[in-house]
Amino acid sequence: MTDQQHSKATPRGPLSGLLVADLSRVLAGPFATQILGDLGAEVVKVEAPIGDETRGWRPPERDGVSTYYLGINRNKRDIVLDFRDDEDRALAQELVSRADIVIENFKPGGLGKFGLDYESVAESNPEVVYASISGFGSAEGAHLPGYDLIVQAMSGLMSLTGDAEGPAYRSGVSVFDIMTGLQSVIGILAALRHRDLTGEGQHIEVNLLSTALAGMANHSSTYVASGTVPYRMGNAHPSLFPYEPLPASDGEIIVVAANDRQFAALAEALGIPEIIQDERFATTDDRNRNRDELRPLLVDALATATTDEWFDRLTEAGIACGPVQTIDGGVRLAERLGLSPVVTVGEGERAVPMIRNAITFSKTEPQYRLPPPDLGEHDAELRAWLGKRDETGDQR
Repeated sequence: MTDQQHSKATPRGPLSGLLVADLSRVLAGPFATQILGDLGAEVVKVEAPIGDETRGWRPPERDGVSTYYLGINRNKRDIVLDFRDDEDRALAQELVSRADIVIENFKPGGLGKFGLDYESVAESNPEVVYASISGFGSAEGAHLPGYDLIVQAMSGLMSLTGDAEGPAYRSGVSVFDIMTGLQSVIGILAALRHRDLTGEGQHIEVNLLSTALAGMANHSSTYVASGTVPYRMGNAHPSLFPYEPLPASDGEIIVVAANDRQFAALAEALGIPEIIQDERFATTDDRNRNRDELRPLLVDALATATTDEWFDRLTEAGIACGPVQTIDGGVRLAERLGLSPVVTVGEGERAVPMIRNAITFSKTEPQYRLPPPDLGEHDAELRAWLGKRDETGDQR
């Protein structure tokens, strides 16, 4: 298949016509390349003979395939290449020489011995946008393994997560892997814009620790701007109350009153309007300082109805709130709100229900062309394509 045929076979999307060489594995890189694929780019996933580790991360699974792998690998063609093999290495070098975008998350410097590092690739492909993902950067932290859990611990996130008097907890999601994938896509799109203007490619480096510190936003700022080290407060907010889950008759519901007007509306909706006049709760600062006195009053009122009943009543009163649910409840809520969270990718036995891309475009909607590939599924096709050049060196 020629490059032109590849482009023509791809439904139009904002990134249609761009070729991505995906040399990444596990989560941050594959998540980023799935987004690029959703937006129309042609993604070639390169796997070692043993395959992406996440293929074996089960349970849970669907038809014997890890749902972890399935969730982040749609819209990709798959080829198996052993970089230690001369022929396979040459094909990998050919792929990156044609690519608009290369994404890799090898140990920093690890691809140099294969001629697949940025400097080597840029010699033959100076317009390439090359993104490297690591745990702790390519300087003094280059030797450190980049696992999300380790970064959650070392960045300080775990010190903020959990009960105030209990142990530190990790986030229930590999939050910094996901955020690093998103940062990678942002960097790639910016670099593509720069290339459009100048014709120059460039090397982008993204690491989990820098993403963590940037992503903790107000907490990181608390320390660097004031010298104050944030601490664990369970589900409480350091500056606002109420802004946390509170018990109703059948479960917990998040209740938010971020200003005086919202608090007054909340008090009215809960049937306790008298607390609006209580000087202990007159302002945001007062409510924050006197939260131990205010909380029991709110809890007693909420105990008179269920979370669903309070959700309807408080929402009608213009108060931000939401019951604490499991993921199935989150999916059902998105369906009820018309967000169409689930898409089916593939057909017949290969059909896989997946969470849709989060972006909505008015003209260039994300495309769901290919289900997550089997290991080496497109091997023959891609090897034939990469092996063809005419006498002038142009790819066919």
